[in-house]
Amino acid sequence: MLRLIGLPKSTEFNRRIPKQKFYENLTVSPTLKRFFTDQIKVIYWRNKVAATTMNLAVGEVVTEIEIFEIRLNEQKLDESVLRQIDKEIPYHIVFLLEYDGEYQAWAAYKEASVTGNNAFKVGNYYHTDWLEEADLPLKIHGLNIDKVYENYVRQIAGDALQAEEQESLKVSVERDNRHQKLQKRITTLQQKVRKEKQLNKKIQLNTELKKLKKELEDL
Repeated sequence: MLRLIGLPKSTEFNRRIPKQKFYENLTVSPTLKRFFTDQIKVIYWRNKVAATTMNLAVGEVVTEIEIFEIRLNEQKLDESVLRQIDKEIPYHIVFLLEYDGEYQAWAAYKEASVTGNNAFKVGNYYHTDWLEEADLPLKIHGLNIDKVYENYVRQIAGDALQAEEQESLKVSVERDNRHQKLQKRITTLQQKVRKEKQLNKKIQLNTELKKLKKELEDL
């Protein structure tokens, strides 16, 4: 049984969740249902990190952090599966994917939707490499649930979410999103430059490319 590093026995939940719970909704597409049935062997709700299960203060944003272990039939899981689970569970989740004795930790920045009703907006996912269980970068840091969750996401994301001084997780994620979008635009523009035959047009594209690269450096 997986015991997440740093989590006391008081957090253990260890409940198996039928995977059909997440795709029996009529709005789930046949493709997504196939991902659940083909790629997943079993889902366990392993831990519940909360003020009631640990010596931590209540958070202002995060109520609980759920640790889900998903055992796979192959060394991949479509991201849409995690997004569907995140939509169904009104708490913040850290996913631990297991295949052949190795683990990958996944998490998305998840915040309450302005619509309320326990709805959440799920952002981009971050994940570790495939690692031995003992090497998972998941340590309890922080005095309240908000900080523990923030540090979990930062540990999983690694260099992608290195914080500036006093920078919130929300700001770090927004900056990384801008970085990713700029990088995509740069890659697309570089391809156009390589294909362009007209000199004047090529010069214009290169000028735009320099501006985007400068903007990326300044982030």
